[in-house]
Amino acid sequence: MTTEEQKNQNSEQEPEELLEQENEVQSEDDAGELDTAALNEALQQAKDQVLRTQAEMQNLRRRVDRDVENAHKFALEKFVGELLPVVDNLERALAAIGADDALLTAVREGIELTLKSFLGVLEGHKVKQIEPTGESFNPDFHQAISMIPNPDVPANTVIEVFQKGYTLNDRLVRPAMVVVSKGAE
Repeated sequence: MTTEEQKNQNSEQEPEELLEQENEVQSEDDAGELDTAALNEALQQAKDQVLRTQAEMQNLRRRVDRDVENAHKFALEKFVGELLPVVDNLERALAAIGADDALLTAVREGIELTLKSFLGVLEGHKVKQIEPTGESFNPDFHQAISMIPNPDVPANTVIEVFQKGYTLNDRLVRPAMVVVSKGAE
């Protein structure tokens, strides 16, 4: 139907019918606007949800990558902890053998070479010794066994190491057991 035909038809209709038709057309337009606004709102919420889900997945991926990296870095931690007493025993054996004992020179050299190669393997796997003699006491890496007054050494300085500490990739495996100076009394 063309516009002229609509005008002719409208002129033939009564005014009440014309008002009713206009109200229907206007209410249909309002409903369309409401539907469009609701659809736009739903679309915006869906976009926000997609962005949040993508961000959450990216965070999860980063967290998993970090966990895998840490698992690779510190997989040897328990094994290293169980090997450290072997290093301690080799060091004690060297301390027990006197340097001036000619009969045990070959044994001493053998133990020194064994200890050296053992420590080389540990260093190859990023295990480092903590030898804090003369350093300031650090509770993150040292375990104080006792404190002794010593006027020659400043307070809170390590003066003796009973057992060396070790780290794996800068994470503490075992703290160094130390004696700390109290300073002058």
